[in-house]
Amino acid sequence: MSIFGFGSGNELMPSVPSQLITTNFDTSLFFGFAKGFEQLFSNIPNMLMMVFSLLFVTFFDATGTLLSLGRQCGFIDENGQAIGIEKAFLSDAIGGVIGSICGTSTVTAFVESATGVGMGAKTGLAAIITGILFLLSIFFSPIVLSLFTSPVTAAALLIVGILMIEQLKDVSWESNVIAASVFITIIMMVLSGSISIGIAWGFITYAVATIASGRYKDLGIGIFLLIIIFLIYLFFGL
Repeated sequence: MSIFGFGSGNELMPSVPSQLITTNFDTSLFFGFAKGFEQLFSNIPNMLMMVFSLLFVTFFDATGTLLSLGRQCGFIDENGQAIGIEKAFLSDAIGGVIGSICGTSTVTAFVESATGVGMGAKTGLAAIITGILFLLSIFFSPIVLSLFTSPVTAAALLIVGILMIEQLKDVSWESNVIAASVFITIIMMVLSGSISIGIAWGFITYAVATIASGRYKDLGIGIFLLIIIFLIYLFFGL
């Protein structure tokens, strides 16, 4: 078996688990956020900066993900608006709060869901089934963690990338301003590994290109405020 890498001890390859079922759960981080409240409120300006930073990153990460998934599902109307995105944002926010209380990694919308959407899952039932299976997998974590290594999940991520890149056909490539903004957004997402940073650079590129083309009147007050926030976020470590 070690000839094929299985059970060879390589962390990138599947290995035989020492046990199949476990009830030895690590609950040390459960409700752990409450331990830092005294320090949090000791510096109000710093607290506001941290809260805003988390809100900023979470909001734009979720926005980019939900719009991409909504387009894949066909939930984008003729005006480019996502139908029922308010409910998706509410679900995302509730999941983030509950996940933080439980001490888990951020529970939010993930673009990997595009894999399920591409297979026809669009009603939400698949997400419920997946959640139930995740709960059951907690008890089988030794065998699950030993089998689903990076090489295994890489195939699903490739499918996600293919499904996402298909959406580029709807971009108005004839407009240099839009084309430049989309290009910079994609490149910065890849280089930084962050959806929010990619969106930030895309917004800045759009504003600069629009002003350079003499159409600065097309930019509303909201866009200028976002540009200022993005610049602070990128260059001053918001």
